[in-house]
Amino acid sequence: MSGARRSALAAGRGGARALRAAAACAVLGLALSGCGLLPGVGGADESSRIGPLPEGEPATVAEFGEQEPVWRDCLDGVACADVRAPLDWADPSGETITLRLVKRGATGGGSEGTLFVNPGGPGASGADYVANGPSITSDVQDAYDVVGWDPRGVGMSSHVTCLDAAGMDEYLFGPGSAADLEPGSDAWIEAALGDAREFGEACERRTGPLLGHVSTADTVRDLDMLRAIFGESRLDYLGFSYGTYIGARYADAYPDRVGRIVLDGAMDPSVGLDEVVREQTRGFETALRAYATDCLTREECPLSGDVDAAMAQIGAQLDAVEAEPLTGGDGRMFSSGTMLTAIITPLYSPSMWSYLDELFASVADGNADVGLALADFYYDRENGRYLSNSTEAFSAINCLDYPLADDGLDPARMAEDAAELDRIAPTIGRFQGYGDVACAAWPEQASADRGPVRATGAAPILVVGTTGDPATPYRWAESLAAQLESATLLTYVGEGHTAYGEDACVDAAVDAYLLRGKAPASGSRCA
Repeated sequence: MSGARRSALAAGRGGARALRAAAACAVLGLALSGCGLLPGVGGADESSRIGPLPEGEPATVAEFGEQEPVWRDCLDGVACADVRAPLDWADPSGETITLRLVKRGATGGGSEGTLFVNPGGPGASGADYVANGPSITSDVQDAYDVVGWDPRGVGMSSHVTCLDAAGMDEYLFGPGSAADLEPGSDAWIEAALGDAREFGEACERRTGPLLGHVSTADTVRDLDMLRAIFGESRLDYLGFSYGTYIGARYADAYPDRVGRIVLDGAMDPSVGLDEVVREQTRGFETALRAYATDCLTREECPLSGDVDAAMAQIGAQLDAVEAEPLTGGDGRMFSSGTMLTAIITPLYSPSMWSYLDELFASVADGNADVGLALADFYYDRENGRYLSNSTEAFSAINCLDYPLADDGLDPARMAEDAAELDRIAPTIGRFQGYGDVACAAWPEQASADRGPVRATGAAPILVVGTTGDPATPYRWAESLAAQLESATLLTYVGEGHTAYGEDACVDAAVDAYLLRGKAPASGSRCA
């Protein structure tokens, strides 16, 4: 076990949309890389692009919603702006932060309103997502001004920063203090806690007070501010993966301001970190079996035998790398944790499964470079540089959003959880235990309430769930639709993470809702 801090499983990390955006920039043949913001979206002298608050500081909550963004062209058909938000919404007259916005204007000759979008994460850039071309239909883009933003803590907004590139390499790919200790032992837990504490302290030093104000609850307040800035009485919103959590919490906080909200690849707001890890571990194990089943039908498949035999071969590769990590061409270590990240990355979409063929074939030959390329893709790393802060933001937001279990770090309970993961996911589960360690030493205490959402009195909300979704399991979509009093569940029978932009039937149903307010009938299914 290579350490819980390097686990790739968590709440909809990045989302299929982020993966597809990056895939568009990848050189096939596994020279994978991230994309970063397109030219013109970033840049220096950011403060000169922020308009003043209407009344100047100190500001009231209402005055933040009266800002007028100073838009500038930053790509063909794309405009960028920065706006201010309070660092602490409980003290709006105090320090402020900035949020980066990117807008694609309606292409149909006149806008029917603003559609806010979030691609997931936590830690994915909504500004980058819109700049690169969001996965929406041409009919929706014709009708709406589509706006993405980098949530607080992320990307070109006031952001979390922890380590330089060398430090991130050591944190993500190094052996860690617990490497030579018995997994789950008191000494192992203490060493892993030390690593987590060191990382958290680095984030605190370099980020400052913002580190305690990047929770989803803070982002929900920011989103309502953005709604007001754009002059919308109700929020129209399309959220994928973690973005569904933002949308669900918004609807619960402001049910009277709900317009047309689509939540695709739903998270369940009521579950804790233990269930997130359990259900995602189960989901990725199931997706890996689906890949193996498909692989065995192809002549070039690096696996053999029946599906159980193929899964055993994958498990044996993980065990071998656990016992003796490989070394990449650049000198980085390829551990079981990194291999698990490399396996999980293509499982977000069946269109990327062929990369797993190359991964397993290369590891069988003792070559780590394909696996490291896939891990770099996941971490948005290219040529030794990290093109975004997505990994750092992911940790900071999750550690505020998921309170520790009531018993804290109880070794006996964590051992039971680890055994359960091994039971439900015989191939990858044994590498996913003790995840509580990652946030136990975080310098800021979690502030979230993981209770259910209701959104009593809200307009109809559309939840989309995919039966074979590995990152946000279908049962979460069922649960979220049941919690939200006005929700309708649209089911896509298929594989992959999220469905809008992937299936014509789903696209038609979502478009009918966004463009005409016509939600599909309860129990509707697309296959």
